Amino acid sequence: MKLNRLTGTLGMLCAIVGLIAQASAAHAETTLQRIQRTGVVRIGYANEKPFAYTQPDGTVTGESPEIAKKIFAKLGVKKVDAVLTEWGALIPGLQAGRFDVIAAGMYITPQRCAQVAFADPQYQIGDTLLTLPGNPKHLGSYADVAHAPGVKLAVMAGTVELGYAREASIKDSQILQVPDTTAELQAVRSHRADAAVGTALTMKDLAAKMPGEVAVVEKFVDDPKHMGYGALAFRKDDTDLRDAVDKELHAWLGTPDHLKTVAPFGFDKSNVTDKTAAELCRE
Repeated sequence: MKLNRLTGTLGMLCAIVGLIAQASAAHAETTLQRIQRTGVVRIGYANEKPFAYTQPDGTVTGESPEIAKKIFAKLGVKKVDAVLTEWGALIPGLQAGRFDVIAAGMYITPQRCAQVAFADPQYQIGDTLLTLPGNPKHLGSYADVAHAPGVKLAVMAGTVELGYAREASIKDSQILQVPDTTAELQAVRSHRADAAVGTALTMKDLAAKMPGEVAVVEKFVDDPKHMGYGALAFRKDDTDLRDAVDKELHAWLGTPDHLKTVAPFGFDKSNVTDKTAAELCRE
């Protein structure tokens, strides 16, 4: 009899614990609910002009952070805290909860889609090379680098350009992986690399920093499939947050206010795209 009572008591306790767990799960606060309640969202970024970067006074700006500020304000979130992270650590940092959103101009790729939930793209852009003035190695494409075994190409670690270089049969011995765009610039200036590759806007910004010392390749020949589409990225279980951001983005992208917001970073109407994350994740 005592055993039956004990068993019944234990069963009741288990049932109560189960109900408490279910109630707790049902009322678990989502990231969207938290940032709207607190009015604060954390964005992760890597220093890469013009997409996201730290200014000399310590403030963070760039195309992606400024868009994040506008969109989250529309969601009632007034404060945007920025967390500086190396490019290759952005997705792990997001997954580990160091920040809520990647706002770094990250390209949407099928491989990244398996790890994060992307908003629809906020821009489209192609690549180019940064070389010494006059382009002494006569480089105008990934293929040109591949066909010149002695040429060294600086590439920022963790970027899609690293994959493009390898797809073009550029050997790893020709590739100098560096942590950021400043290192790309210095690699070319110091002759450790014959060229650096990145988005056209980034390479133009680097060239503007050192006029007469480096230059961009104006007529870069690339595979149309390499057109980059940048977007905000979220944790896989934060689809409600992603969907809320998408709704605001769709109503705002291409408007005069959007174009005014991104103009200081070299973006204009030609960078606006109607591609969706779903399409790009399937490619």
